[in-house]
Amino acid sequence: MRVPVSPSSSSTILACNSKIAAVETLAMAKTHAEEQDRQQYGVLLYYKYTEIPDLNDLVAFYESNCNSLGLLGRVRLSPQGVNVTVGGKLSLLEKHIAAVMSNMLFEGTDFKLATCDHPLNDKVAKECGFTSLSIRVVKDLVTLSSQPLLKSPEISNAGTHLSAVDFHSALQSAGQLLEKESPADTEGLVLLDARNLYETRIGKFHAPNVETLDPGIRQYSDLSSWIDDNSEQLKGKCVLMYCTGGIRCEMASAYIRSKGAGFENVFQLFDLAKNLLQLFGGIQRYLEQFPDGGFFKGKNFVFDHRISVGSSDASVISTCLLCGSAFDDYSSRCRCTHCRMLVLVCGSCRQKERSLYVCELCQKHGKGVGSVPSIKNGETQAVSSEELKTVFSDTELSRQVSWSHDNQPRRKIKILCLHGFRQNASSFKGRTASLAKKLKTFVELVFVDAPHELPYIYQPCFTESHGDCPSPSFERTHPPPSENCKKKYGWLVAPDFNGRSEADWKIADCPFDPLQYQQQTDGFEASLAYLKTVFSQEGPFDGILGFSQGAAMAAALVSAQEGRLTGEMDFRFVILCSGFALKLPELECKRINCPSLHIFGSDHGKDRQIANQASRDLASLFDDGCRVIIEHDCGHIIPTRPPYIDEIRNFLQRFL
Repeated sequence: MRVPVSPSSSSTILACNSKIAAVETLAMAKTHAEEQDRQQYGVLLYYKYTEIPDLNDLVAFYESNCNSLGLLGRVRLSPQGVNVTVGGKLSLLEKHIAAVMSNMLFEGTDFKLATCDHPLNDKVAKECGFTSLSIRVVKDLVTLSSQPLLKSPEISNAGTHLSAVDFHSALQSAGQLLEKESPADTEGLVLLDARNLYETRIGKFHAPNVETLDPGIRQYSDLSSWIDDNSEQLKGKCVLMYCTGGIRCEMASAYIRSKGAGFENVFQLFDLAKNLLQLFGGIQRYLEQFPDGGFFKGKNFVFDHRISVGSSDASVISTCLLCGSAFDDYSSRCRCTHCRMLVLVCGSCRQKERSLYVCELCQKHGKGVGSVPSIKNGETQAVSSEELKTVFSDTELSRQVSWSHDNQPRRKIKILCLHGFRQNASSFKGRTASLAKKLKTFVELVFVDAPHELPYIYQPCFTESHGDCPSPSFERTHPPPSENCKKKYGWLVAPDFNGRSEADWKIADCPFDPLQYQQQTDGFEASLAYLKTVFSQEGPFDGILGFSQGAAMAAALVSAQEGRLTGEMDFRFVILCSGFALKLPELECKRINCPSLHIFGSDHGKDRQIANQASRDLASLFDDGCRVIIEHDCGHIIPTRPPYIDEIRNFLQRFL
């Protein structure tokens, strides 16, 4: 039976159907928009400090999960946790987060997910590692110290986290809220930026009445030294730390707190259990909470293809290195000629076809474009100071920068080499030619003459007595012409040394004495002053290598370095070959913490110059956790055959 429908009822039904259709259309549009959102590209950052029971299982998880989802970027795993920066479609990144959260190890992890465009600049994406997936097991998630053999601080002792809102409030009130909680321990508020100079150039926090400390470091591994050298600026203060995403603050704040026990005489201030705080989630979380930038001015540098992220405030706080105009774009990836740090060079300056740039840190150390040495036949032009004799480099200028596996420039490890007694830079360069050749892909050796010029000495032939002769006699032999002989130098000399005042040879006072090095105790201060000049003109250097007396001098330098006697000279490591210890009162100190490689002959190693025990005694002055010892059977040389060269290479590669 058909039910009749009145005109009014028909209109009502049509209206209802229209509403239903409209709702369905809106729902479909919303679903379509959500689907489009899920197809958007994004970047995900997160880290987690936690004890990893099985690294192999975690590596397998990341390889399977990231590859199946098509994620690209960097995954770093260590026994202490993970540090991840990956990119991909938003929907797939969300699936990755869900998979990670299913593992109890990652409970409480702060996942920072941001939408962005697909990488458009292949050069930048490749340099940032966003054209492939890199999963690596590392010793440390971040490298706090340039001395990688030293034990890292306990991360459980890291500073207290502050939310973005609390961090903002602390800055707004200039520390008054925190002082109320701990009035006895807090005299003021200081803001410590834990990032590198090229990051702080384009953006940083600025709050009225709050002191901001920018260490101005080239790399994060320099921060611990800065903290050591500037402890007075943190003494008795409430320290607020910040970095890009938080991971660097974790380690740095733990390092500051570790300076209490065992360092009372130097760092009495670092009882910061209640007043060392860090911004949770880093600048990224702060900008999410305060889109207008809040107290953060400029842009936040990020280590992916985005390069930097700004707030709604588009102000530019940085300038071009060359012309000084406002500029904050690193997309051209211009780098310092000397240290390879990123520099800001505007488009108009780049169009002038100038390809050599010098960052402000290298300029501070007296380096300029004109200071890049001109090298001919392996020998550089003499440096400007009259005191410097000769500097040799084992590489041509065009090869002073090596290239990484992805064809990106990588600065070589630069090592200052000190020759032995009565040698010179040229002869030592020749003796180490095999070593230089086998390390040439990532090491640059720089050779310099010692400051003390030595007289020409020769040993006459010895003849036995005959007939009525009561004693042995010396046969009168003629030495070679002086003009055919290269000058010889020493780092240390005997107390009665008067310098070389004559061009002719003289007869040795006595037969060769293998223990003569024990009497060569003068001249250290002159050599130290001389090497400071070398460092300022040819440095900075990553490490120092010494052979025989040069090794004794190198060991004395790193010992003096800990006592702050070397000025701006700072070496990340030392290599001591056939070395011995100097007995100088001003160098007496506790164990030396500089990473060291000791290479010397074994008990039966046929080293007739420096006894095995003398080199062992020198090695004992260095901290057990910092030193590596290689004993060989090759005599008074630096061995370059396997397995010795492999051990040398392994030691050096830690500093890349």
